[in-house]
Amino acid sequence: MRLTFRAMQETEPGQVLSGLFSEYRTAYLNWWASEGLSGRPTYAECRRALQTHMPEMVGLYEQLCASVGGGDLESRFLSFYCPPRYLAGCSQAIWQGREPLLVRNYDYNPSAFDAVYLKTGWNGRQVMGTSDGLFGLLDGVNDAGLCVSLTFGGRRAVGDGFGVPLILRYLLQTCSTIEEAKGVLRRVPCHMSYNVTVLDRNRNYFTAFLAPDRPTLITHAAVATNHQERVEWTSHARLTASVERERFLLHRLTLHPETKEKFVGTFLKPPLYSLAFDKGFGTLYTAAYHPGDLSVDLLWLGRTWCKTLDLFEPGQLAIVYPDHRTQPVF
Repeated sequence: MRLTFRAMQETEPGQVLSGLFSEYRTAYLNWWASEGLSGRPTYAECRRALQTHMPEMVGLYEQLCASVGGGDLESRFLSFYCPPRYLAGCSQAIWQGREPLLVRNYDYNPSAFDAVYLKTGWNGRQVMGTSDGLFGLLDGVNDAGLCVSLTFGGRRAVGDGFGVPLILRYLLQTCSTIEEAKGVLRRVPCHMSYNVTVLDRNRNYFTAFLAPDRPTLITHAAVATNHQERVEWTSHARLTASVERERFLLHRLTLHPETKEKFVGTFLKPPLYSLAFDKGFGTLYTAAYHPGDLSVDLLWLGRTWCKTLDLFEPGQLAIVYPDHRTQPVF
């Protein structure tokens, strides 16, 4: 399997993002309609939800909608409000060394992945991160030195709320401190259960357990895989080895102090690295965020792509993934 990753930037929504949306329009809108349009909120409901919960994002939302043609279905998709259900794997952890470092693996279906690392300057706030659905982010860092990353929380519950990638975008657009980030994650409703880890440049961090049917729980967990306080969806946890990955990371953090290079390297090996692309849970990339210098290392087997917020260079990188039927050399 092969994917081409692109690093792109645009200060305000315009031709770059419009072109991206044109490429993915059919996939985006087919996914949005995959459970039937009658179950999706109207444009008026989507905009009202944004105005209620993320008022600072409404202007950007309107700019984005206009840049992609302003259609009804496109605008509903870009709101991320009450989207279809989606599941991911993923592991993330805070290194326990002296400098702040957040490392994550993104395990997901390659056919539903933007493969775009995007830098924006929206509303004067510099943000870079892994794009999802143009408006959302899977992980990222802002110019205040806040890093954020998500994993699926391993629960079936679905409710009224936003897709978590837009919540991550909102957090990075509007927050400068850990306490502000906690406030956003407590306040903004999420349509499914997700674990969100936030780290600042002073090595303060937390992990929030988001859910549509109970209040957000803020924890000091340094590790998040695909369950929350306990396993609630046994078959999913077994399929993704959520407990095993969590135990492995906790073991690394508590019993085996190691260099940051060695810690990052463990994410490119089993049990964290996954070849389950046929099941929709293969590791598409590893990201190591360094909020101290506002940089990220994007990693694959044998490849590293470094990006910094201050000197962001657009480009592209072709990645060939190991075949799950063969045994790669780790």
